[in-house]
Amino acid sequence: MVDVLLGLQWGDEGKGKIVDYFAPGYDIIARFQGGPNAGHTLYVEGKKVVLHQIPSGVFHDGIINLIGNGVVLDPVTLRKEAQKVAEMGVDCRKNLFISERTHLILPTHRALDKASEISKGNEKIGSTLKGIGPAYMDKTGRNGLRVGDLLDKNFTTQYIKLRLKHQRLLDAYNFNEDISAWEEEFFEALEFMRELNIVNGEYFINDRLSKGARVLAEGAQGSMLDVDFGTFPFVTSSSTTTSGVCSGLGVAPQKIREVIGVSKAYCTRVGSGPFPTELENETGEELRRLGNEFGATTGRPRRCGWIDLVALKFACMINGVTQIVMTKADVLDSFESLSVCERYSVNGQERSEVPYQMLKATIEPILSSFPGWKKDITGIQSADALPEQMQNYINHINTYLGVRITYVSNGPGRDQIIRLA
Repeated sequence: MVDVLLGLQWGDEGKGKIVDYFAPGYDIIARFQGGPNAGHTLYVEGKKVVLHQIPSGVFHDGIINLIGNGVVLDPVTLRKEAQKVAEMGVDCRKNLFISERTHLILPTHRALDKASEISKGNEKIGSTLKGIGPAYMDKTGRNGLRVGDLLDKNFTTQYIKLRLKHQRLLDAYNFNEDISAWEEEFFEALEFMRELNIVNGEYFINDRLSKGARVLAEGAQGSMLDVDFGTFPFVTSSSTTTSGVCSGLGVAPQKIREVIGVSKAYCTRVGSGPFPTELENETGEELRRLGNEFGATTGRPRRCGWIDLVALKFACMINGVTQIVMTKADVLDSFESLSVCERYSVNGQERSEVPYQMLKATIEPILSSFPGWKKDITGIQSADALPEQMQNYINHINTYLGVRITYVSNGPGRDQIIRLA
């Protein structure tokens, strides 16, 4: 069976810690989409670790970690991460496997990403400039190089051919930055990758499923950044929803059992794009300060706002969410009152649906208020000990969504998570 764990907002929901928490119950942790723009933060033996490409189960003995074909992989990032993990006693050559169909991010993809973003001027989409978008464009354009190509003696010839194509595009952007150092680092990283376990991903995972393996599919970014259902064009380049699991790992839909959605107790977003509940005031600043809301990958300050139940219910619907993990609930400890968005005013009309195009409408959140709990919950270990006001807040969200919050994270530590049901 396959359980799915993915983000229900605009990413940064704290999925890394939650995958790490659930990992002991699984045999395989598999990333099914995204690239090094995803930063999954873990705390291992008191040390902060941010993983961008390696699945979040890597620190557990006996668990296989698979990078699926739906991912775009930067060899340089992977090598650096593997070195950091090795310093903590984990050898990726033993428990990390990579699908041969996984597409590679080339140095010229990073250059194209940067050139394209610069050319947009004030209409930037907030790309992390990691080359993800151009790599996915080469995938759909049937030009990309894949991990399996590393084992082909003609790989360098294929690389040069694609690089020349990219250079013509860069010339059109008048992009003149020297990327020779990027290329040198890239080819060094490829030599490291050839030492890893490169497998036929879909056969690899289905063979283990047939033998009773338990798989946790780990998503990157969040549902509201999905290329189809997110706030287009301010989205990522992959399918961040449950449907991406099937195409990103090569598993059939009927293999999927639980869909575990992760949501913060409030909302954040990095970069540009619609954000109906954004608080551009002291409250927003306080959420950012208390939650340490700065991007794990970019370091950029995150935009902050109240929880958006309209968007959250939409995400639950398109993903088939069966249970929710609420993270960063402790960030709300000091607030006198809390607000939740239950409807939108779209061009003056009330709606409880996410509009097709948020950019071309005036959207105001319609908020309901709840008393805060004004209590430090970081040391609480049982559901019964949670403040009544917090239980009321959670119960209201459960009723609105029609999906239960089954776990609450009340701090960054591995053990700071409370089971509710």
